[in-house]
Amino acid sequence: MNLYSREMTKELAMDILSWHYDPPYDFYNNEVNNDAIYELLNEGYTAVEDEEGNLIGFYCSGHSAQVPKGRMLGAYTEPAIDVGIGIHPKLTGKGNGYLFLSFVLNELAALGSHAIFRLTVAGFNKRAIKLYEKVGFRDKYHFKTDITEFIIMVKW
Repeated sequence: MNLYSREMTKELAMDILSWHYDPPYDFYNNEVNNDAIYELLNEGYTAVEDEEGNLIGFYCSGHSAQVPKGRMLGAYTEPAIDVGIGIHPKLTGKGNGYLFLSFVLNELAALGSHAIFRLTVAGFNKRAIKLYEKVGFRDKYHFKTDITEFIIMVKW
């Protein structure tokens, strides 16, 4: 499968926000509302499509990829490119993550010089953690919010 980055549009944002994941991944479900649409359109989000133009996921980097509580705790003070990803619910758990995440990291690496990548994942999301470790990410920092524990992982 070939993947392509595409500028986020209102229609793509609304599609992404309507995705529904089964438990326990329903933690990642969103609501379609003006604030959420605004965030996807104006906070550095990029859509990812396959060669047939099907929306398969999205990614973001920088501030948008950070959990606010982690920022409050000083978890993001070291220089790195923060990465956030989301894959269409119909494609999760089927071995698509490695290709998708590799594509995203290559896209972000092409924007600048060699960098350290950092991502934040919910501690219960063992499936994602396994993928991130396979790609070369390692645990760096843990913190808790009122909702769940998060793990910050880094790839050099």
